[in-house]
Amino acid sequence: MNVPFWLVIPAAGVGARMAADRPKQYLEVAGRCILEHTLDCFLDHPGLLGAMVCLAVDDPYWPSLALASDPRIRRADGGRERADSVLAGLRALQLAGAAEDDWVLVHDAARPNLARSDLDRLLDTLAMDPVGGLLAVPARDTLKRADAAGRVAQTVDRAVIWQAYTPQMFRLGDLRQALDAALAAAVPITDEASALEWAGKAPRLVEGRADNLKVTRPEDLQWLRLAWAGRSAG
Repeated sequence: MNVPFWLVIPAAGVGARMAADRPKQYLEVAGRCILEHTLDCFLDHPGLLGAMVCLAVDDPYWPSLALASDPRIRRADGGRERADSVLAGLRALQLAGAAEDDWVLVHDAARPNLARSDLDRLLDTLAMDPVGGLLAVPARDTLKRADAAGRVAQTVDRAVIWQAYTPQMFRLGDLRQALDAALAAAVPITDEASALEWAGKAPRLVEGRADNLKVTRPEDLQWLRLAWAGRSAG
């Protein structure tokens, strides 16, 4: 099924936990920066209507990338938090002609290992869904709830626990309204699904691959470089 969609990439963060000389989305892997690989996951998809990359106002790296001149990709000013950047991206998409009922996928700038099969599964599964949803992975390990002293307070039933990944897919109008209301109420929003949840809706979980990792720490980057060892040669 060819489901048309817009893409928003919040990329205004600095990635402090990487302790690098630049934001993590601009670190190089297999001859290109992470953000370029992330966008590549979508640019050859026939359903893509356009992409909005939400960047820090003073971002000096984006203009040097070849993708910065791709007519399918537009730039918007990001905000202080992820939710602010996504909201800015949604508003910019509307100015670019996106409609309230259009599907929008929000994907992490530093999650470059998205499999095309996962992207297609998300689009196909949610095409007729009244709410939308997200890629996620069921918890595999035993989970512990800690107390204030750092000791185990409880073993959590992992059967009902999922790790939330991206892309997350919602109607533009629904997501914009949910983010607007949550931010106005000072509700902590860690991903797009949490905004819809706060608005009283139940996003659908779509199981994806566990290797759709988000580069957050140096060991994540090392894993990615090892996993992609043959890419630059190919």
